[in-house]
Amino acid sequence: MKQASVALTVGLLLVGCADPRLGELDRRLSDIRANPGAPRVLEMPEVPRYESVPYEASDHRSPFRPQLPEPEQAPAGDSDLTPDFERQREPLEAYDLEALSLVGILTMRGQTHALVREPEGEVHRLRTGNYLGRNHGRIVSITDSTVQLVELVPTGGGGWMERTTRMALEETKR
Repeated sequence: MKQASVALTVGLLLVGCADPRLGELDRRLSDIRANPGAPRVLEMPEVPRYESVPYEASDHRSPFRPQLPEPEQAPAGDSDLTPDFERQREPLEAYDLEALSLVGILTMRGQTHALVREPEGEVHRLRTGNYLGRNHGRIVSITDSTVQLVELVPTGGGGWMERTTRMALEETKR
């Protein structure tokens, strides 16, 4: 008796799932399969016209470089502080400091050297006391990752002042 009632319930549930319009749906799908029609043509959106804008600020001072004081605001500077113009110029003094790059630090027999690449690609080995850059930059210390220099910069009022600058090792590109 229990089995008969379960079978009757399942039968009623299955009859309730039947859709009277299922035959109509089958006929419509058969028609679509027989004649799918032409594909829709998709129109491409209009691409806006690109106009380049010329960069006109290349002759201005870079915002990433320190600005020298204006002549009227310039400190008088130290009158005893002047570069030695009689000194033999070193090869790397022909370049701006930004054009040079620190590529390595080398220690040999207890002496630490900085390896600096010039724009043409040649690498120079420097130590404390060597000069580089156009502002009479003298190397005062070399650490594991930086070179510290003291530059003599004109104040604009006839005097000179010292400016401390650091060069750091370049990031290696992987």
